[in-house]
Amino acid sequence: MPDPYLTPRNTTEHEIDIRRSRFLCAIGQVTSEEEAREFIAGRKRLYCDATHNCSAYVIGGDRRIQRADDDGEPGGTAGTPMLETLLRRGVADVVAVVTRYFGGVKLGAGGLVRAYGSSVGKTLDLTPLVEMVPARVMAVTVDHVQAGRLENDLRISPYEVREVRYGAEVGFRVAVRERDLAGFPGWVATLTAGRARIEQGETVHLKNS
Repeated sequence: MPDPYLTPRNTTEHEIDIRRSRFLCAIGQVTSEEEAREFIAGRKRLYCDATHNCSAYVIGGDRRIQRADDDGEPGGTAGTPMLETLLRRGVADVVAVVTRYFGGVKLGAGGLVRAYGSSVGKTLDLTPLVEMVPARVMAVTVDHVQAGRLENDLRISPYEVREVRYGAEVGFRVAVRERDLAGFPGWVATLTAGRARIEQGETVHLKNS
């Protein structure tokens, strides 16, 4: 199972001033590259008069997707320190955009690296975070006689119902947190008189609760 990780609960903004330049950072929760790109595009539209809108994002509990963009700042001085700050803090499914309004004083490469990294770090300090824990999607198949009671109990359980399919039998896709995996088959068996079929599927992450 992959490790738990942290993700933003909502969008947080914070502004810092460094040698007359304004750095406005926004951090939000996203679950795909498409969502991250939409978030970035929205910030660019909102601050279309800014000198730069630099960005970084990390997608997936395994951090499988990592992107950074300097948006015209010298290479490696903006997006990279932003991305490194996100990774160092252990957050994922996250996007950060730092909007800069140039104040007339050049910061130099080192100053830019510190400014962009600090902007993300200070905003993360203010961002409510949610822990996401590993879970497994379980495929549960029952006949129609057991399906009604099983679905009702699933809806009020700690498990997350992701899909219900009706056909000759009824199939459920249920996300079960790692800590609950051992007890899940017995719980289903009790509700269905042992008539359900259960198969393990892919690994996902759910909010810790």
